[in-house]
Amino acid sequence: MLSRIAVVTSDVFVRRLTPALAAFVRERREFRIIDIHRPWSELRSIIRACRPEAVIVESLPTVTAAVVRLGYPTVIAVGDTMYRGAVSIDVDDAAVGVEAARFFQQSGYRHFACVHLRTAYGAQRLAGFRETLAREGHHCETFHHAAQPGRNYMESWRDRQPALREWLRRIPKPAGIFAVHDPLGRTVCEAAHEAGIQVPDEIAVVGANNDELVSGLTYPPLSSVAIPWEQIGALAGRWAQRLLDGESAPKRPLIVPPGPVVVRQSTALTAVADPELRRVLRHLRANAATDLTIASVCRALRLSRRSVERKFSALLQSTPWETLCRMRSESAKRLLVETDLPMSLVAERSGFGSAERLSVVFRRTAGMSPSAYRRAARR
Repeated sequence: MLSRIAVVTSDVFVRRLTPALAAFVRERREFRIIDIHRPWSELRSIIRACRPEAVIVESLPTVTAAVVRLGYPTVIAVGDTMYRGAVSIDVDDAAVGVEAARFFQQSGYRHFACVHLRTAYGAQRLAGFRETLAREGHHCETFHHAAQPGRNYMESWRDRQPALREWLRRIPKPAGIFAVHDPLGRTVCEAAHEAGIQVPDEIAVVGANNDELVSGLTYPPLSSVAIPWEQIGALAGRWAQRLLDGESAPKRPLIVPPGPVVVRQSTALTAVADPELRRVLRHLRANAATDLTIASVCRALRLSRRSVERKFSALLQSTPWETLCRMRSESAKRLLVETDLPMSLVAERSGFGSAERLSVVFRRTAGMSPSAYRRAARR
C-alpha cells in the first residue's frame, strides 16, 4: 500500500529535496507537490483534498505554523523553529558563516565584509562569520540588504541599490565579502561591476547554498558554501515515515553541518596589494590547468624570478609553486563537487596531469583524499 506524503514547498526547495526523496518512491511512498505560495485558504483546501498521511513543509513564516495546525504528522525542512509534534530539520547556519570566514582567512585577507538579510538564518550566518573573525582580531563591515520574497529567489532583474554600490566603493580592499545566500552574492557581483570594482581582484565574494542555477549564471561564477541538501532531504523522508510509524518527534531541531566552500571564479585564492604580485597570481590562476612552470611565468611577464620568489615569501609566506598547487587543488575541488568525472580527468583538467599527482598534492593541501572530499561535499 502506498504512503501518500504532501510536500508543501517552493520550486527552489523541490529542486533541492527531490534527489533524496526520489529514493523513497521505491519504498512505496507517493509524493504530492503543492506550491507553498498559494493563498492560505486555497492551500489548506488542496492539502486536505490530497488526504496525505504525512506532510513535509518548507519553513515560511505564518504558513508553516498553519500547516502544522492541520494536524498531520509534519516534517519542516529547513528551519530550526520548533512546533509541537513536528520535526524540524535545519542546516547549522552559524557554521555556514564560520566556513566563509575560515576560507577568507586562509586566503590571506585582512579586510572582511558581509551582506546580510534580517532573517533568522541571515542573522545566524552573519554571527558565525563575524564572531569567527573577531576571535582573530578582525573587524567586519556589514551591509543590510532588503529581504527578497521566497518566490523570487531565482530572479535577478531587481535594482542593485545605489547604496550597495557606494558601500562597495568605501570598504577597504582587497576585501573578502560573504553574502548570506547566493542571490545576494550575485547582487554583490553585479553591483561591483556597475561600480567599476574588479571581482575577485578588489573584492572576492562567497555566497551560501551552492545553488548552481544562481552561482553558475553569475558573472564571474560565484563561490559558495555548500549545503548538504541531499542529507536534509533524506532526513525529511525518513522522519516522515518514522512519524507515521508512531515515533515521537525529537524535542530539538535536527541540525546538519554545512559542506565546504565550492570555489569558483568570484574568489581569489590570495589577497595582496602589491601590483606585481597580483599580475603573477592572475597569470597563475588563468593558466593553472596548463603545463605551467614558474620560469615560464616569469618570462611571460618579464619579471625577475628571484624578485617574484622573494615577494611570495615575504607577503604570502609561500612559494610560487606552492601557490600554484593550491590553485590547482581548488580547481579540482570544484570538479569533484560539480561533476562525476573520474579522477584521471579531474587531474587533467585541474592541471595535475595524473591521478597519482592529484592525490599526493590534494592530501597535502586539503587534508584528505580527493574521493573523501567528494563524498563529504555531497553527503
